[in-house]
Amino acid sequence: MPATETAEVEKKPAASAKSRTVTLPVIGMSCAACQGHVERALRGTKGVREATVNLLSNSARVSFDPAVSKPEDLIASVREAGYDAAMPVEAGAPAADTAADERPLRMKAFFTLAGGVVVLAMMQGHAWFAPAPMNYAMLAITVAGMIWGGGIIYRQAWTAAIHLSTNMNTLVALGTGAAFLYSVTATVAPSVFTRFGLRADVYYDAVLLILGFLLLGRWLDARAKRRTLDALNEFMKLQPSFARVVRDGNEAEVPLGEVVPNDIVILRPGERVPVDGLILSGETSIDESLITGESMPVPRKPGDRVIGGSLNFDGALEYRATSVGADSVLGQMMRLVEEAQSSRAPMQQLADRVSAVFVPTVLVLAAATFLIWILAGGGAGKAFGVSIAVLVIACPCAMGLAVPAALTVGIGRGAQLGVLFKGGESLERLARIDLLVLDKTGTLTEGKPRVTAVRALSGTEDEVLAMAAALEQRSEHPLARAILAAAEERSLVIPGAEEVRAIPGKGIQGRVHGASVAAGNQALMDELKVGECPCPDPAASGAGATRMYVAINGVPAGMIEARDSLRPTAAEALAGLRRIGVRTAMLTGDAPETAQAIAQAAGIEEVWAGLLPDQKLEKIRELQQQGHRVGMAGDGINDAAAISQADAGLAMGTGADLAREAGDAILLHGEPGQILDAVLLARRALRTMRQNLGWAFGYNLLGIPIAAGALYPAFGILLSPAIASAAMALSSVSVLTNSLRLRKFTPRRG
Repeated sequence: MPATETAEVEKKPAASAKSRTVTLPVIGMSCAACQGHVERALRGTKGVREATVNLLSNSARVSFDPAVSKPEDLIASVREAGYDAAMPVEAGAPAADTAADERPLRMKAFFTLAGGVVVLAMMQGHAWFAPAPMNYAMLAITVAGMIWGGGIIYRQAWTAAIHLSTNMNTLVALGTGAAFLYSVTATVAPSVFTRFGLRADVYYDAVLLILGFLLLGRWLDARAKRRTLDALNEFMKLQPSFARVVRDGNEAEVPLGEVVPNDIVILRPGERVPVDGLILSGETSIDESLITGESMPVPRKPGDRVIGGSLNFDGALEYRATSVGADSVLGQMMRLVEEAQSSRAPMQQLADRVSAVFVPTVLVLAAATFLIWILAGGGAGKAFGVSIAVLVIACPCAMGLAVPAALTVGIGRGAQLGVLFKGGESLERLARIDLLVLDKTGTLTEGKPRVTAVRALSGTEDEVLAMAAALEQRSEHPLARAILAAAEERSLVIPGAEEVRAIPGKGIQGRVHGASVAAGNQALMDELKVGECPCPDPAASGAGATRMYVAINGVPAGMIEARDSLRPTAAEALAGLRRIGVRTAMLTGDAPETAQAIAQAAGIEEVWAGLLPDQKLEKIRELQQQGHRVGMAGDGINDAAAISQADAGLAMGTGADLAREAGDAILLHGEPGQILDAVLLARRALRTMRQNLGWAFGYNLLGIPIAAGALYPAFGILLSPAIASAAMALSSVSVLTNSLRLRKFTPRRG
């Protein structure tokens, strides 16, 4: 039988036992420059091994040595950088009310914009009203808008300044602050300008409109960010707040956090399952679609498992809690999605490098623009307005959101479809594969083989089957379950076994009633020097049958045949992969004739059969050395090393824990059709990241020269600071809106 052991996983190093990872809510970030400042501050903290800051979710994921530092030290570092942070949030904790955070932004945005429109109208009335009283009225309105509406911007800019750093707020504060001071001087002491022959112009409208458009953009950003995190929020909403448990013989409703393993939970029709467990009594049908993706309700009876977060339809249940909190299926899913959405895609590195120097560069460009306009004879007023437009339009928000926005929506959509990506790097790697290698049993096939024949060379068929079943009682392999099921069907008494030992990729051996018994493939028989089993050749049994030989005391005793069926979505999914340019191949430890039969049914041309776990690993390496970007899909422990070595590993959610740990993505349904879904979604997400980065970089490459007056000599076009502010707000909103299109991704059609 195939192996139940594996070679050491190589691609992904294990986390240090001394490392702790927490997620800190970070307050005050508004652009990519802020993100970089917080990240550098955390990485510079003693004991921190890795820190990743997510501008989209305003959080920082930090791995540190708890013996050297503690969460309070991390918070102190964030505060020293000019921002604020809160204590770590627990995985699966209820999401904050982001809608409540949006409301003040909306009120301030519309208040400031309304003030800007009023001031603009008042400026048009200069011809009919006395300018001086009008200026003082506009000054009062502007001060109110700056303090109540734009106060947060100035506070964040000041905090950054006292920590000798810059961010987007620095650009806006400098631009609006300079315009305000210029206008105040023109209002209070116009002679300062008139004595030099200059007009005492005021820019109150620009100040308010810049702040108003910026706040409007932040409000729209907040709305879009909330929608990008919808998938995670939906998971969090699945868990009820309370559970009904039996305590001291009485039914009691307790907070979910107080439920412990082995508690007896009472579930009524129409309620959500609070925690994972095993049914003790009652029958029902349960909707697990938001967790497993299965659209039809599934029947559940005593002995079956129920998953926390699923919806109970029509029956009352009494069940025993098994996994609670972070250990539950839903808790693990939320943890994976949170970690993935907090991760950083390799494509983000380009944006990070640009953002690190962006704000200082813009300050220099604005100063240079002012000097050029003065030297060109444009006048101080025009030079001043143009330089403010440069400061305002060059917002790096879009660059900071370009990759994480697409990544977050893509990973969230994947989770809704039952595809759990482990991070941005995993998603990018999967998008780039050109060769997909698949395991056979449990990946391409149902993984539920059925014994179709037993042949005995000595004794009876029942004796051969009972001996094999004795060894397989301790195995979780699908073929072992098939043998045990066949023995149960025949009502056989299965003897106990001792000294049971699995031989990777070959089978299993032990002692039964004092006799040495071995069950496995021909390679195991050869290793034990049993020799060829004088059984009918495979052709007599038909193609596609898996054969297990049984030997007692070194003598062939018989053979057991089992058949597994191809998964319904396999052939269609692999055809779809070939259509998008991904070649397919099979790696299996099964016999060549069995592998070829399954491969032919699935439409796979390249097959490597009879491989041990280390040989699978070597084959993946060989394909990589040939220049292929290899994806590997499998479900067994013996696939884990190959999955880990591959450029992108896909683990079937129905398989072994080690395989799931090694994979870059987990396919919860365990269907080959999900492989195609995952590749299509990864490619769509990668394309969206590129579009976002192209827009963000292109926007600044075009926007800054236009704001500086590049079109003025030929067309007489100059951007007012207010229009520059509106364009700046539009840039990040456009990136988020483009990313949200991933929510409409359709499985198997892209």
